[in-house]
Amino acid sequence: MAVQTLESPVSIPDTRPHAAAWPKRLPQALAVPDNNLWFNLEVSAHRYPDKAAYVFFGQALTYRELHRQARALAGWMQSHGLAIGDRVVLYMQNCPQFVVGFYAVQCANAVVVPVNPMNRAQELAHCITDAQARMALTTADLAALVAEANAGLPAEQRLSQVVATRFVDAMPAALDPQESPAPALLQWLMADPALPAGTVRWLDAIAAGHEPGPSTAKADDMALLPYTSGTTGLPKGCIHTHRTLMANAAGGGLWGYASAEAVSLGVVPMFHITGMMYGAISPIYLGSTVVLMPRWDRELAGRLISRHGVSHWTCIPTMIIDLFGSPNYKSFDLSSLRYLSGGGAAMPHAVAQRLLDEFGLTFAEGYGLTETAAPSHANPPERAKLQCLGIPIFGVDSRIIDPETLQEVPAGETGEIITHGPMVFKGYWRHEEATKAAFINLDGKSFFRTGDLGRCDEEGYFFITDRLKRMINASGYKVWPSEVELMLYRCPLVQEACVIATKDSYRGESVKAVVVLRSDAPTSTTEQDIVDWAREHMAVYKAPRVVQFVQALPKSGSGKVMWRQLQEQEAAA
Repeated sequence: MAVQTLESPVSIPDTRPHAAAWPKRLPQALAVPDNNLWFNLEVSAHRYPDKAAYVFFGQALTYRELHRQARALAGWMQSHGLAIGDRVVLYMQNCPQFVVGFYAVQCANAVVVPVNPMNRAQELAHCITDAQARMALTTADLAALVAEANAGLPAEQRLSQVVATRFVDAMPAALDPQESPAPALLQWLMADPALPAGTVRWLDAIAAGHEPGPSTAKADDMALLPYTSGTTGLPKGCIHTHRTLMANAAGGGLWGYASAEAVSLGVVPMFHITGMMYGAISPIYLGSTVVLMPRWDRELAGRLISRHGVSHWTCIPTMIIDLFGSPNYKSFDLSSLRYLSGGGAAMPHAVAQRLLDEFGLTFAEGYGLTETAAPSHANPPERAKLQCLGIPIFGVDSRIIDPETLQEVPAGETGEIITHGPMVFKGYWRHEEATKAAFINLDGKSFFRTGDLGRCDEEGYFFITDRLKRMINASGYKVWPSEVELMLYRCPLVQEACVIATKDSYRGESVKAVVVLRSDAPTSTTEQDIVDWAREHMAVYKAPRVVQFVQALPKSGSGKVMWRQLQEQEAAA
């Protein structure tokens, strides 16, 4: 086994604006381990073999067993042609098998391509072809969608192997009522749909007993290729290496008082970079325990926190709001919680105050993107500011620039947030021009342009004020209007479409489509027809919840749709 070494600490100058806010308990420099992610599991499996790595509806998966299953699955994939650097689609909801699959791919020196399980076949097909993926790991409920996506591709672009698991493979034979979800969720979990022809059963692949080859991946090799959309075109893959992911794996525990003794609630989807970092990467590095939930269920969440003594919870504010909405929340014992963090949407002052008054908990908001492997900024929990991104974390140099002149602006003025740090991605997969446009050089450093507008106060805390990018934030899910528009143009009823944000009292924002119908669309066509078509062809969080028919879209002299005008009209309304 290779010896773990440490790279030189990243120095943080004392002249930083946020130096006074930097927690005294934290080191000024972070030594990022110089190993691959698979090594993290090997270490924790040797240190804590019989400790629960994951708990799923009362069933524990120990570190020893997680390590064994990941090795067996890695060996199976290699025996079926998976080579070093190949991409493997990971397409499933939160479950222990997600983590087994993630580390099996790492053990095989390959690359994980996490795909939102809400994506439909057409969206999945794009990730398969763009990533040039070789295999897919999925759940039985999604196997038919994988087969549909695969069948529609040219033979040379298809997946060579698909392995599917059932949720019940990781669940106890009998559920304790305190661990049991709502009936509808339980019915979905217990379902055992027939698998498409050619799909391999997960348990069969593991039982085959194939031994994997040696772990040879280096810190700067690609480990993860999550997809994110932008202002134009289809989603693009963000190249993350073992090193970029290790930066936040190592720093996250220090920042949030976490160690091997921590018990976290894993409910943020692990296909998402935040859920992956705090549900699959950082806990394995620490040797801690994660209580997993495949979907949000406020009653179950309250019972799980109480029963398992959950100490750490990374979430989105809507989950807290929903938990408070439970008629049973007073009966939940939240006294074990020590660290509450999250992002994706601003935490309302009233809810944050209620957390503090009733439970003595401070919600520490953070900020990051897929391109920054989750956090680049975070609020020190001992000195958090509400509706604030926080301060730059270990090794991060973040500034505010004028988006036109690219010159730094004084404290208090609004501009674009740019970030340099060890967790910043290495570029967009097979998109050189987009990569060039995403970075600028300043003071001899390469900074990532976030596309978010913000300001920095006199203490060095960052606040977001607007978006330079055209984006909708629905309960923490990013929706890119251009992607939804491209999908809507495939609808046989739609001539033209412009997608904008509409206010939503619960989700913050929702998707609205302003649509011009085709001349041959039936006169009986309704807005709901468009909504129904969208839900059938795209992930539910992307599908417009509101549709407005118009005779024509406003356009500039050059023929471009004036989306800002429609957005301003919506805001005024």
